[in-house]
Amino acid sequence: MPDSPRHNLPAEPNRFVGRERDLADLRGLFDDTRVVTLCGVGGIGKTRLALRLAAGLSSDCPDGVWLVELARLGRPELVEQEIARVLGVHEEVGRPLLDTVSVRLRGRRCLLVLDNCEHLVDRCAEVVEALVAACPLLRVLATSREPLRIASELIWRVPPLDLPDAVTAEAESVQLFLDRAAAAGTRLGPDSLPDVVRLCRALDGLPLALELAAARTSLLSPGQIADRIDDRFSLLTTGGRTAPARQRTLLAAVEWSYDLLGEKEQVLLRRLSVFAGDFDLGLAEEVCAGRPIAGAEIVDLLGGLVDKSLVLCDEGRNRYRLLKTIKCYAAERLRQAGELEALRQRHLDVLCELCERHLTTELVEPHVPWPRRLEALAAARALVADQQAALDWAARSGDVGQGLRLCRAGTGLLPLGGDLTEIIGWTERLLALDVSGIAAEEIARSTAYLAYGLETRDELARALEVAEKSLVEIAPDDLFPRGVLHSLLVVVLLRMGRPDEAMTHAEEGFALAESCGDLWNQAAGLAGLSAVALTRGRLREAQRHGEEALARARRHGHRWIMARTAAQIGAVAEARGDLATAKAQYEMAEPWLRELGSDLDLGRCLARIGRVAAMLREYGAARERLADGLELSRRTGQRQGMARCLVGLSVLADSAGDLEGAVLAAAAAAELRESIGQHSGTARIEELLARARARLGDGRAAALWSRGRAMQPEDAARHVLEGERVSPRAPAPAESFRPSLLTAREREIADLLTRGLSNRAIAGELVISPATVARHIANIMEKLGYTSRAQIAVWAAENRLVHTAGEPRASA
Repeated sequence: MPDSPRHNLPAEPNRFVGRERDLADLRGLFDDTRVVTLCGVGGIGKTRLALRLAAGLSSDCPDGVWLVELARLGRPELVEQEIARVLGVHEEVGRPLLDTVSVRLRGRRCLLVLDNCEHLVDRCAEVVEALVAACPLLRVLATSREPLRIASELIWRVPPLDLPDAVTAEAESVQLFLDRAAAAGTRLGPDSLPDVVRLCRALDGLPLALELAAARTSLLSPGQIADRIDDRFSLLTTGGRTAPARQRTLLAAVEWSYDLLGEKEQVLLRRLSVFAGDFDLGLAEEVCAGRPIAGAEIVDLLGGLVDKSLVLCDEGRNRYRLLKTIKCYAAERLRQAGELEALRQRHLDVLCELCERHLTTELVEPHVPWPRRLEALAAARALVADQQAALDWAARSGDVGQGLRLCRAGTGLLPLGGDLTEIIGWTERLLALDVSGIAAEEIARSTAYLAYGLETRDELARALEVAEKSLVEIAPDDLFPRGVLHSLLVVVLLRMGRPDEAMTHAEEGFALAESCGDLWNQAAGLAGLSAVALTRGRLREAQRHGEEALARARRHGHRWIMARTAAQIGAVAEARGDLATAKAQYEMAEPWLRELGSDLDLGRCLARIGRVAAMLREYGAARERLADGLELSRRTGQRQGMARCLVGLSVLADSAGDLEGAVLAAAAAAELRESIGQHSGTARIEELLARARARLGDGRAAALWSRGRAMQPEDAARHVLEGERVSPRAPAPAESFRPSLLTAREREIADLLTRGLSNRAIAGELVISPATVARHIANIMEKLGYTSRAQIAVWAAENRLVHTAGEPRASA
């Protein structure tokens, strides 16, 4: 070997994109490490990263940087021959070639780059171990889909390119795609960026896949490519003609890795494709075991797939996942092997068992230590994506029984942050299939949980109908869901302004829970009794029931029911005027809900804290809590929660002297509550409007109220939170309409709409039927070109259609 520095690294064929952090970290490793193996799945960019790193290390290697390409070699004994050829070392008679190479490298400060070791990994390990032992100044950089597993090796898992968190061109994957598309002659403008981002995410930031996709931009737009990406192996087939065969198509890259696996590793890999997202070892063992794989073999086989870079794992090896490209390939192999249906059914069955187990531990059983409950909740949440996939299979295969079973377990976790809309949708989809083979009691139990979700989604009338029907049909000995139904009906009926009926269900539910020792429903039943008493103004009774509810909740030990009962005591204290106690009770519930990740209930809790803080003139805290609560309720689709926050903002504005903002926010809250059929007390509203009329005048107060009802909740909230001045103008130019367009009766009804009255209330005022009122309102909308009652009310207020005293009323 000559003394002058030299290398045989090829010139880079195109621009190197990204990997700055990776390169910096890797350079630092060679100060203390002699063997570094870059591991990763095919197409992840191991070779390109190794060549870039090697070029950067050349100044530290005065005796050269030498690339040895192994991909084309077919036999293990050729490894040392190829190294010798690259180094210019000739075989000596009677001496092993590896010894000759070692002698020539001894004392030399050089870097040996062994590229693509995976198919000859055992021999590569032996050669590298021997050379490192004999040559103390030698450094080795290897690329392989699995480690060499020698003592001196440091394994570096090459990650995919950074994915974009938003629609931005800053991420490495986006930069690579844009660069390679430009090289293919395609200049992509800003309008293409959302589709490019979507494509990069779909391809997991896999460089080879991105480069193949970019080559397709000469024929297809990024959006068209992204729309077809489910068929990625047929689409991404336009690699460079001079590239190695395994890199010319995405399919070839993956098949190269798959073909190197042992038979059982191949079986496990394709079975792992049934998982929707991350999975743990336990789930893999329960779903994927079966001939020819024993359950005890899964751990070693899975470890082998991780080593071979076909399965990714987190740092603690607690969670595993497949890249989408590997998953697509494995799923097709599973189908070809004739195992798809059996594995999907096994996946569904296991999910049912696991979710029920987590639900029982987390929610139903009393006296469970809190860490165990949290652990069960975390485990259940980790299964959400798999639950969706299992439910999809249940619906497509017609397994309604198992599908409903899984829905019930999922719905039981709704209070703790589950996706209620998703569970409701799946339950309805399954119930629409053939249920003739399902027991009536099982159907009733499923509809009971459906009713719970409907109430949470603010569909009060439908929730009431479904819950009442379920209560009649559910098995008499199915005690826990019966107790939940009674508590649910209390909530629904109170929200609809029917406290007498709510009282009946509160009493029955509590008695049932008492009879069977069900602490959860005892606490919920007592909270319901407290709420009914509060609605009736019986504060001492409400306080007594509330305190006992919290005591039972503490005995059960679940912090969600503890938070609910604490909030009920806070509501009683607030009604008593004891604002400090109310705030303390609400704030007691807040950390419990945060710990549970229950955004649904946390939004409501923050609304209560903000409202009381406003009344205590703690304006900064009130504004912060109400803004956070509004955002949480908006994000979780909770109109009731948003209405609660708007009421709190009305209180805040009123307390701070912004009477206009108080009216606007109260009106927006009233409109929101009316839209979900929720009864709302009018005492505070009437008092607020009376003060507004006294200070601002009847017309101005009416116009503000009507304007608030027509506003989006976010706009009304912004007025209070940011101090925006909202001019109470009609949503359409009032000048284009004249009162004479309307009949006397229509003007009268438009006037009453400015007071926020319902059809039934207007009918009572005018002594006509609600149907007649509805017909008149429809006529008004047609004449004025409006689409909502709120628009009519704004128009009426601004045109001063106020009924004059002494003027005869129109007849129906």
